Amino acid sequence: MILGIDTSLGSAVAVVELDGIVRSQVESTDPRGHAEVIGVLIEQALAEASVTPADISHVAAGMGPGPFTGLRVGIAAARAFALARGIPVVPVVSHDAVAIELMLHDALTGGVDETADRPFAVVTDARRREFAFTVYRSFDDDGLPIREREPSLIPRDDLDALLERGAILRQDADRIPAGLLGLVAVRALEAHRDVGPADALYLRSPDVTMPGAPKKVGS
Repeated sequence: MILGIDTSLGSAVAVVELDGIVRSQVESTDPRGHAEVIGVLIEQALAEASVTPADISHVAAGMGPGPFTGLRVGIAAARAFALARGIPVVPVVSHDAVAIELMLHDALTGGVDETADRPFAVVTDARRREFAFTVYRSFDDDGLPIREREPSLIPRDDLDALLERGAILRQDADRIPAGLLGLVAVRALEAHRDVGPADALYLRSPDVTMPGAPKKVGS
């Protein structure tokens, strides 16, 4: 089974079977306080799925895009859990989980799948008057979302003009579904593919920087 962990927006944890069935999914929408809730959410997800840490074979880590402070909590938790169990971490672009949820919803409801004919952008609030967005178009042969444009950061006032020029649909997201994050990892494992980066997709550098060399004091 796969344990999916993401803290790029709120905090979300899920347990997903290797056939793609979501056994449990718990989350906190608070954009802060990731460190305070992530351990509790992992415990809840395991308990609701009626599994123990020994039943987990892989950990799917949401690699962002996301803010430095929040995103690193989930990645650290995923790596720590995997290290303790001696199991692999599967990095996943967090926006991929939203993209696959949108496309599966259209497929399951039998509605008109606009995303099959036009590219669409998964958009999340990056704060500081900026958005993070990733452009997708449909599934590939492995059932994974096709990224036409990798995660990018753009001023809020510029996003709509950019999407209009490319005839790109806008899909805003305020949460990352950890169950679908796990599904992306399942399909990546089945296809023997790496679909996420090894390093975090931080929206920007941390505000706190290392101090420079001390100034010399004259006599």
